[in-house]
Amino acid sequence: MPDFVREGRLFRVVSFSASHRQLLLCSEPTAVDNTDTRVEVYFGHVELMLLKPIYEKGIHVRRASEAEFAVLKERHDLPADDACFTWMIEPDGDSFVVSGNPSWREADRKFEDPSLFDFSQPWPPDFPMEYGNVR
Repeated sequence: MPDFVREGRLFRVVSFSASHRQLLLCSEPTAVDNTDTRVEVYFGHVELMLLKPIYEKGIHVRRASEAEFAVLKERHDLPADDACFTWMIEPDGDSFVVSGNPSWREADRKFEDPSLFDFSQPWPPDFPMEYGNVR
């Protein structure tokens, strides 16, 4: 999947582990945005990020365009090799992550259930789930 788009959902940064260089964005099911699934987006091998704590109108995770990367390269002194690993979070925003390919998972889960990226849980899970990678 080239892009990952979930419009109209509230996403928030729920976890960042500096020692493991892992970032997790999450959207819980809510009556406000009329959703009944949890969506999580995982970024591994994070090198650099510029994020908002909350994305109220959804997210659009995609590889930075050449023009976007040129601006980010200039602003943040990024090496040219990072172009393939720079992911924009919003369609028109400045939020970005330099990391490995993001992964996403979506399933019908309760708030108190473990993360869909709880790596101590068996894979594949014993409940229905959609999942994929952004390329």
